[in-house]
Amino acid sequence: MSGPVRTVTLNPAIDQTVALDTLRPGQVHRALAVRHDPGGKGVNVASCLADWGVPTIVTGLLGADNAAPFEALFAAKAIEDRFVRVPGDTRTNIKLLETSPGGTTTDINLPSPFADAAALAEVRRRLDDVAPDDLVVLSGSLADSLPDDTYRRLIGDLRAIGARVVLDASGAPLAEALTAAEDALPFCIKPNRHELETWAGRGLEDPVALLAAARALHGMGIALVTVSLGAQGALFVSGEGALHVAPPVLEAGSAVGAGDAMVAGLTAAVRAGASLEAVARLSTAFATGKLRHPGAHLPDGETVLALAALAAITPAQDWARRTTGPRQTAH
Repeated sequence: MSGPVRTVTLNPAIDQTVALDTLRPGQVHRALAVRHDPGGKGVNVASCLADWGVPTIVTGLLGADNAAPFEALFAAKAIEDRFVRVPGDTRTNIKLLETSPGGTTTDINLPSPFADAAALAEVRRRLDDVAPDDLVVLSGSLADSLPDDTYRRLIGDLRAIGARVVLDASGAPLAEALTAAEDALPFCIKPNRHELETWAGRGLEDPVALLAAARALHGMGIALVTVSLGAQGALFVSGEGALHVAPPVLEAGSAVGAGDAMVAGLTAAVRAGASLEAVARLSTAFATGKLRHPGAHLPDGETVLALAALAAITPAQDWARRTTGPRQTAH
């Protein structure tokens, strides 16, 4: 088992979730409820890891003028705070959550505060005590002022130390990271279907093609490739093989942060030296358990383990050959 898990969040946010019955563009709405949570993908991952009892250190870039909600979360969950404070406010992300059957979530992400090369260098310095085999999670978007190759360069530095990097990113930062040499690639990535299609340069509605793309990423030198498929579950590809996991069916809940919970689950399982099947089960249990809890919080450990036991595991090749039907939305 390695040391504490580090999460790096270079564009955190205060998540303002507004619940309403149905979103009708151009009309006035009366909200049913509203909540504010300190967030950003790496912060959400750290919060779930702490709930599971994993020692966790957070760093990244945090606006100095509204850091209090983050500081309160870190104190409440005994998360070590190594965030670099930058001038200004951490951005707010507005999530419009429809509660009607079949409702969706609409995201409105506001601009981030300015961060320069010196601030990024300080984030890197605060990772200087990372040791070989330690897990470092790089998660989420980049602050608007940072270059697209930020993750690629940071992964290269961490790989040179011997750390295992879990990357959950999209768009140009993910594409840049995947152009690195084999010895500078992340240990694990978690694209959703759309992100995998973007990398592949083609649609992957066919499950066989989807699995082939995940295996191609593994073949490049990425030890663990996890593809989240929303209601269809997820694919897990490693040197042990390829598995599909279907989550247990639960009452509908908020899917906000479920992907981050999945990253936390796979990170916790990898840290414990778990098999591929155990990684798949715990990742799915974290994501499923989070659905019942607003904000980035897990249910109790007994509930998580029960959900892990209920996850249905199938060889990925068998799943791909028999799966048909409409494409599902991924988180």
